[in-house]
Amino acid sequence: MSSDNQGHFYSQPPSNAPSTATLLQSPGGSQAVRAAFARGPQSLRSVQSTTSLNESPYSSAGRTASLQGQSISDKFSLSPDPASWGATLAMNHAEPDDFLHNPDPRRDRKNDRGGSVFTYRGLTNLGCLIFLAVGLVTLFAGYPIISYFTKVAVSNEGGFNLGGINASGQIPTMPNNYGLIDVDTPSSAHTYTSFADSSQWQLVFSDEFNQDNRTFWPGDDPYWEAVNLHYWQTNDLEWYYPDQVTTKNGALEITLSEREMNNLNFTSALLSTWNKFCFTGGMVLVSVSLPGKNDVSGRVGYGATLEGTWPYSYDTCDTHNGGPAAALTNGDPYNGDVISYLPGQRLSRCTCKGESHPGPVHSDGTYVGRSAPEIDIFESQVTGTLLQGQVSQSAQWAPMNAAYLWDNTTANYNIPNSDITVLNPYIGGVFQQATSGVTNTNQSCYTQNTGCYETYGYEYKPGYKSDGGYISWIANDAVAWTLDAGGMVADNLTQISDRPISQEPMYLIANLGISPNFATIDFTDLVFPATMRIDWIRVYQPKDSINIGCDPKDYPTAAYINEYSAAYTNPNFTTWQTDFDQPFPKNSFLGQC
Repeated sequence: MSSDNQGHFYSQPPSNAPSTATLLQSPGGSQAVRAAFARGPQSLRSVQSTTSLNESPYSSAGRTASLQGQSISDKFSLSPDPASWGATLAMNHAEPDDFLHNPDPRRDRKNDRGGSVFTYRGLTNLGCLIFLAVGLVTLFAGYPIISYFTKVAVSNEGGFNLGGINASGQIPTMPNNYGLIDVDTPSSAHTYTSFADSSQWQLVFSDEFNQDNRTFWPGDDPYWEAVNLHYWQTNDLEWYYPDQVTTKNGALEITLSEREMNNLNFTSALLSTWNKFCFTGGMVLVSVSLPGKNDVSGRVGYGATLEGTWPYSYDTCDTHNGGPAAALTNGDPYNGDVISYLPGQRLSRCTCKGESHPGPVHSDGTYVGRSAPEIDIFESQVTGTLLQGQVSQSAQWAPMNAAYLWDNTTANYNIPNSDITVLNPYIGGVFQQATSGVTNTNQSCYTQNTGCYETYGYEYKPGYKSDGGYISWIANDAVAWTLDAGGMVADNLTQISDRPISQEPMYLIANLGISPNFATIDFTDLVFPATMRIDWIRVYQPKDSINIGCDPKDYPTAAYINEYSAAYTNPNFTTWQTDFDQPFPKNSFLGQC
């Protein structure tokens, strides 16, 4: 190899072979290459450079031309001699990176002693580390804690499940009506003044019935469901059928028709919010045009669920059907003066531990007495020497006072206007004790008269006399009469304790029926079809005591209903023990535990 080529490139004759092959097999020069590799390179310091430091192998046009045809590695291989690279190699030549590898004790004295971390870069790095550490701790420790203390309970909107889904699994499908409060309810009706203390109560449920042609078969409506059964418990003459109720011209219409069905001569409808919307305490108001010329109240119509639960409101373990004497006589004159045919409270406080009971449990380990109480907004009637439209507004009770005589002193009830309201002389029978007031209605507000609407309802506070419990029935937009819980205190004659104003979650029922049990039927003057129209229904509660839902924690129902779902869905089970074939729970008062 010539020295010139050795200073710049390894000279190779033109060849199409790869560079490596050329170095090993170059004709004419191959022996020299092999000899050079065999001897090993001479020391670079012992090789005299024939090239100027300012000379570049890339500046010669001739050399550039001679490089044509060479391989990539041949073209860009550097000589082993740095002196041939064209760089200044003088020891005293300064380069930009000298400070990185040339120590300077004076310059570096401060850093050698440790320096300071409080520099912009140091503080920035430290801040980033702190930020990352805090973020990680917050994510894996702080977030679960924050979520626990800031979580908001998901509302069931008064239905059985979350988000307003009801017990049947439906959600509202009415356009623009996805909540408990109807969007058509005027804002002025979103609060209402309590008749008892003049405080402002909050609207918790409303239905304005403004959407026409609604249907109420099971699954059609989120809150209302019509039944398909005979209400035999009161010897009704009609079959309840869902197509007898609809919405028309901004009102709910229930029609009683002279239409044969299932061996009965009449057909009507009963719909309720059972297990879909319930409330505990508050006020329910209904704007109604009564049927005709001159009824909203276990599960109604499902007899097995009512046996031993209706119309009880009781939470004491001290009564049974075997005595005392006052509990056996001076009762119903139409049934041999027997005071009660009720089987006893099925889900009583006497229930033995471990028996089937929905709960809850008192602090002493006994069960809370459970029941299916009834408060009637109204039952319509026409009575008197001069026939006049009236409504009976009542509550039903068990166990019963001796001779059905509740403590009806003036301290326990109040009738603001005795010209239009009187106490009902009917006070009970073998299946119920009744506290009832009869009020004259607006004689024009019947569908076959002017069709005007009148407001009925009741306001109530659950609990005992000591809790201030009461029920105030409303007619003509005013209080018709009030019953205080003091009227239902203990009775030593029948050896029963206080009966509280209903503490169970209540649901709404709207029905139009006909029965000889309630009053003599004047078929001669009745006009069919007869229709009851409801303009709206609204429920209010105190702002600090909102309690809606059919499965509240202090009065759970869902698990029990699910366990015995057949009884709650099949109206052909008319009794709990015989038809449904289930026993009453064992009772400690009877020594069965």
